[in-house]
Amino acid sequence: MTTERPGSDQDIPEAVRTAAAGREAFTPSNGGYRVETTQFDARVTATEGDPEWKTAFTVTVRAPTLDAAVEGEVGSAVRDGWLDTLERRLEDAPVATRVQVDLTAFSVTAADGTVTVVYEFALGDAGTGLDVAKTFVEYVEGTYVEGVVPGYDYRPPVADLLSEASQGDGERGGTPL
Repeated sequence: MTTERPGSDQDIPEAVRTAAAGREAFTPSNGGYRVETTQFDARVTATEGDPEWKTAFTVTVRAPTLDAAVEGEVGSAVRDGWLDTLERRLEDAPVATRVQVDLTAFSVTAADGTVTVVYEFALGDAGTGLDVAKTFVEYVEGTYVEGVVPGYDYRPPVADLLSEASQGDGERGGTPL
């Protein structure tokens, strides 16, 4: 039994720590990992799963709501429709991977100008789990950008994402799985 506080680095399974050490996309942060391949606030945590040969992963991505991302007013019909559509599209993230991923939990909530997306799943291979987590994070970012409503002036980080998308930086490839 560990005496470390919940969420400490000691709570991360050794296999996940080893796999993350070889991946530049993951930076240790408060008992988990920050995902560096997105402009959004993205975090992955991992714990021993059930059964014990699996690792349970939680992927959390925070992005601005449409209201928070634009300069000016957004009508309630546009705002509500945007969030509903985003949630429906984000639920399909497991199809973006090349491995079978069954979500144990999925949620999209909006509060105080932030959309919080949470995926939970368990896999038997820690490295594959991290690859899936990164794919989910990038799926959220790509789906968000695809759902941007034309006709508004956007603030960073959304303005930056739109600029990168229109320029096609060419550095990122497809999903790692």
